[in-house]
Amino acid sequence: MGKASRRRRTTDDSGAPATRQRPAPVPYVNRPFEGLPRETEWVAIREILPAATAAVTFAPAHAPEGVERATIATVLPMAWPAVHRADGTVLVGTQSGSTSGDPSRDLAAQLLAGAAAEPGSAVQHVPAATGDTPRLQDLLDTSAPFEVVVHEGFDFWVDGQDLDEEGRASLDRANESVVPTRRMSALPSAYWVRIGERTYIRLVLPDDEDLATDALARLHAAGETGLGDGTRLLGAFRACGLLVPVFEVPADSDPDVHEDALGAFGTRYAAALASAAPLTAAERRARSGLLSRQVTLR
Repeated sequence: MGKASRRRRTTDDSGAPATRQRPAPVPYVNRPFEGLPRETEWVAIREILPAATAAVTFAPAHAPEGVERATIATVLPMAWPAVHRADGTVLVGTQSGSTSGDPSRDLAAQLLAGAAAEPGSAVQHVPAATGDTPRLQDLLDTSAPFEVVVHEGFDFWVDGQDLDEEGRASLDRANESVVPTRRMSALPSAYWVRIGERTYIRLVLPDDEDLATDALARLHAAGETGLGDGTRLLGAFRACGLLVPVFEVPADSDPDVHEDALGAFGTRYAAALASAAPLTAAERRARSGLLSRQVTLR
């Protein structure tokens, strides 16, 4: 082959300048987990839970060869995007970072990379998602339940495997970083967490974040955002298109003592959300105060 033949081609068959096909860009998605079962739990496992897992099932038409199910986790060792265990189990870490404007597409890319990896290996790099990468809504059986299990530590990394002394010491160090977290039962996707000497309840609301902010503003103006004596609404995170209010509760209180108050808050919130009345001046001031304290996760 001559040198001219080996040069990069700069024209097409008609003689016009050749153009390089660029991957389709990933469109930004404000609510990336909308359409999946229990959207609020997807947000919780990606944004606010320290150690948790949930099983997912591939849609039959999109199941990789030899892999029907996978485990969604908060984080994996070394912040790996995915692991394909020797026993065939595939785990994906939701908190390993997102490289596009659509976490659903990024996690789908991690799932596919984990399923394609050799059993007994970790995925340390995942090709960047493009507009042609499928989303979780495409890959998964959305009729299957999504049940998040909160763990006290990261023992699910090894799943009962025998560890040598160095491995056990490493796992123990990781477990020491996990803050105590428990699921509340009065409302979906509500979690009690103790961080240092302070205790909080975080609640992922299922509604559009602007409508949820209006509802919280109505309650805040009426003095109805607390969960009883010694509690207060600190503010809210914005996460994956949803709102996550954070309540501070007495540091030494257990989750059980707040269940009734949390349920009552849910009733008040639902009524405020259903209101079609324009916000009053006091409610608008309350809304501005809430917005000034909001933080967007990632």
